[in-house]
Amino acid sequence: MADPERARKLADRIKVVIAKRLEKGLRDPRLGFVTITDVRVTGDLQHASVFYTVYGTEQERTDSAAALKAATGMLRTEVGRNISVRLTPTLEFIADAIPENAAHIDELLRSAAARDSEVAALAETAHYAGDEDPYVKPREYDEDEIEE
Repeated sequence: MADPERARKLADRIKVVIAKRLEKGLRDPRLGFVTITDVRVTGDLQHASVFYTVYGTEQERTDSAAALKAATGMLRTEVGRNISVRLTPTLEFIADAIPENAAHIDELLRSAAARDSEVAALAETAHYAGDEDPYVKPREYDEDEIEE
């Protein structure tokens, strides 16, 4: 197994190489506005998972996924030319769900804040169902009771 630091450096280098190649452009009209978000390399440096996002509609996302799948061999060749390892890792492109997850988390936070404000509004007008202070306190004696 390779050094984790070496695997991290290789992943960063693969990310840069693929991003530069995509910036130059592929001859595939299906490829949309693709951003490489992360690359993870296995411990033996044989496989790289490339995470990407696509800006646009769902149709553009599926078209870009097909274009990246079709260009995997060419991108692997480009990676092999620009890194110095004995075996070029295989590439797997995975659509990154970060934007969808972030939108979902934002929606959850908005609904939680709305519920919190509703509870705060109810708490301002609320009153106790029983005594104001339901805890038992020590009995207070008058001076007359103490003398008896």
